[in-house]
Amino acid sequence: MENVNHHLTDELLMAYAAGTLPEAFGLIVATHVSMCDECRARMASFDAVGGALLDECDTAPLETTSLDAVMAKINGAAPARDEIRMPEGDGVIPAPLIDYVGRNFADVKWRGLGGGVKHAVIKTGGKATARLLHIPAGMKLPDHGHKGLEATLVLQGAFSDDDGRYGRGDIEIADEDLDHTPVADAGEDCICLAVTDAPLKFNSWIPRIAQPFLGI
Repeated sequence: MENVNHHLTDELLMAYAAGTLPEAFGLIVATHVSMCDECRARMASFDAVGGALLDECDTAPLETTSLDAVMAKINGAAPARDEIRMPEGDGVIPAPLIDYVGRNFADVKWRGLGGGVKHAVIKTGGKATARLLHIPAGMKLPDHGHKGLEATLVLQGAFSDDDGRYGRGDIEIADEDLDHTPVADAGEDCICLAVTDAPLKFNSWIPRIAQPFLGI
């Protein structure tokens, strides 16, 4: 599929296979896996291990309400395995994202963050937050650190920071140890799917003042 150089961690893949991720992180994992042959193969191996472990578990009697409980979880679950595929058409928006944002970035209801940078929050359940980021070509995001985990998947264009260059299909996993200033490549706007489980930690005062109003 894509020429992917930066991949998901084993921890995220295993948590997705086990069904323990918040919806927002489940969405970004499913989207990256739909674009990355290597991570899709690793996911399949984790699924196989999980299936083998289940085969060795003792059985237990079911409660009369079990079916209702299972159906409730399915209705609120992250994208299912058979949705991890690329859509027909131009392939810009991967299949797991289509139900969340549609098929065209032009139809997204963007909100300005300043300096031409825009974002759009994606409605998901749980405490983690998912959003699309639109960074104009050659522009940079404010220098920031992290109070938790941030995963950023490139959907269009590319950006660079101290950890390297990230093109379409690449995913950057950042935690409390990383401070960075992502800069979009010249020549094409960069659009990313970004998921966080805590607010960002901006290193300059202007973004810190605006942060409560922008929800980032």
